[in-house]
Amino acid sequence: MWNWDYVNDLLPSLLKAFGVTLGATIAGFLLSIVIGLVFAVAARSSIGPVRWIVRAVVEFIRSTPLLVQLFFLYFSLPMLTPFAMPAFITGIIGLGLHYGTYMSEVFRSGIDAVPTGQWEASTALHLSKRKTWLSVILPQALPPVIPVMGNYLIVIFKETPTLSAITVVELLLTAKSEASITYRVFEPYTLAGLLFLVTSLLFSFGIRLLERRYFGTKQLTGGGKR
Repeated sequence: MWNWDYVNDLLPSLLKAFGVTLGATIAGFLLSIVIGLVFAVAARSSIGPVRWIVRAVVEFIRSTPLLVQLFFLYFSLPMLTPFAMPAFITGIIGLGLHYGTYMSEVFRSGIDAVPTGQWEASTALHLSKRKTWLSVILPQALPPVIPVMGNYLIVIFKETPTLSAITVVELLLTAKSEASITYRVFEPYTLAGLLFLVTSLLFSFGIRLLERRYFGTKQLTGGGKR
């Protein structure tokens, strides 16, 4: 049966671990956006070798499991280089790099959806490549892919238990440890599941609000022009 006294004792450690989970999620998501944008822009480079290398890296990372990549970054990489990173930082890099390759495809679709005339107009106005990307292309390419980006935020959040494999003390590992100590599995796993559920729903709600706000504003603007 449910034991509220045990829950009160359990909550502080679970909430602390939840903070680790949330921190890894947000940091990994932001890193994946940066990496995804870099890959998406580099994939359109006029330099052939750059395009080939980016495509090869993206395909390689997408074709191997996240867990294998985490093991390589945390256990193998320090053997090959003098650099050793804390488990939490390694987890963030692993999440960011893995999902950055998926984000690159999301951004690619958004960039491809920008009308060709926008590129031609930028060239006619003699805008630099940097100005073209920052002022013309990306402001049009990014908003439509917000819903897909939001989906990946939720996916990354639900993937954080994988980080326990490299000793990151996240939410699910803490629940498992508590259950192994007290031999009570109902409360720890239920609370962990509820925290995952509620947070995922909040993320989803926030993404819908952001999407509605942007497309609502866009629709009103378009209606004014007509």
